[in-house]
Amino acid sequence: MPTVRLNGKAIRNWRDFHRESRSAFGFPEFYGHNMDAWIDCLSTLREGDGMSRFTLGPDDALDVEVLHADILRRQAPEILDALLDCAAAVNERYEENGEKPALRLLLR
Repeated sequence: MPTVRLNGKAIRNWRDFHRESRSAFGFPEFYGHNMDAWIDCLSTLREGDGMSRFTLGPDDALDVEVLHADILRRQAPEILDALLDCAAAVNERYEENGEKPALRLLLR
């Protein structure tokens, strides 16, 4: 399974989160640096449309490892909560289209 890692130590605010996400996922230059844009970019992982550096097959999922999740929870709990909610929203989009969930969030 392909894996992307977000460093919870490096995320202290929303700017840090979106910078870390853009780099880790390979979001395009025009990425909007908000959670709606994050969801949109990750809702097309099986289309290979350049919204991420990852392209998944129909049975694949992208493992999203949040390293130092305990530190992120202390530094910016609202960001970790939003990440959990938005990863679920991405998977709901896939399921609504009859596809398997595409993200597996792993808190390390």
